[in-house]
Amino acid sequence: METRTLNNGLTIPILGFGVYQIWDQEECEKVVLEALNAGYRLIDTAAVYYNEEAVGRAIKKSGIPREEITLTTKLWVTDASYEGAYKAYERSLQKLAVDYIDLFLIHQPYNDYYGAWRAMEELYEDEKVKAIGVSNFSTGRLTDLILNNRIKPVVNQIEQHPYRQQTLQRETAAYFDVATEAWSPFNQGKEQIFEEPVLQKLAQKYNKSVPQIILRWQTQLGIITIPKSVHVDRMKENLNIFDFHLTKEELAMIKQLDKAPESTGPREHRTLVEKLHQINPNQPQ
Repeated sequence: METRTLNNGLTIPILGFGVYQIWDQEECEKVVLEALNAGYRLIDTAAVYYNEEAVGRAIKKSGIPREEITLTTKLWVTDASYEGAYKAYERSLQKLAVDYIDLFLIHQPYNDYYGAWRAMEELYEDEKVKAIGVSNFSTGRLTDLILNNRIKPVVNQIEQHPYRQQTLQRETAAYFDVATEAWSPFNQGKEQIFEEPVLQKLAQKYNKSVPQIILRWQTQLGIITIPKSVHVDRMKENLNIFDFHLTKEELAMIKQLDKAPESTGPREHRTLVEKLHQINPNQPQ
């Protein structure tokens, strides 16, 4: 497994396992345990995924030493304030049934996320979390947060895949020594990404699947990526990407697939922001 050392010195796997939309608690516990048994050591959840308890149970059942697992969870919009961040941290800690969180992220850049960041800085300095970061921050919001606070995020977790490569986002993050982490690396299968001729051609050349080509492309760019699957064979397949390298020419071919080359980050429509504020991670789905 290749790793990435973050700007605070924490080294984490460059390939992890995400649990978004695995709503069923028993299924989530089962697949996380299977992922850990398959070799994953970076697990990504969030308060608003409603499955932190299942993730915690899987980690405990795995028998893998806690220090060998990088555990990520996220602070939701409704808890984004100084006091709210502290309460949300304790709540997540209790649900996950762990003594500390490795990577604590602000999930969305809304509400009083500056107050939340000050609390997260204190949690980091008190060694209650190993690192703090953000998710879904646009280029401007990431820059502004960094310029007006003491501690930089270690990562910005954003949508990133061949059809939405976020070049300007990644360049800004790299300028500040912030790692880019990709959610939805397969574009959730949309826009017939698995039938993309360029990716299929590369898959045939290297005797790999299109998802493996995508993940190798991301990791070669230094992007941390967290694919999700509920199928053990696909979990194992996604891990099997470190025995080949794409050439510079092939990386350039994939770069041409970008459908939003001028994007500076997430789409911030009014209706989306209103919808996000109406979601409460502390209420059962």
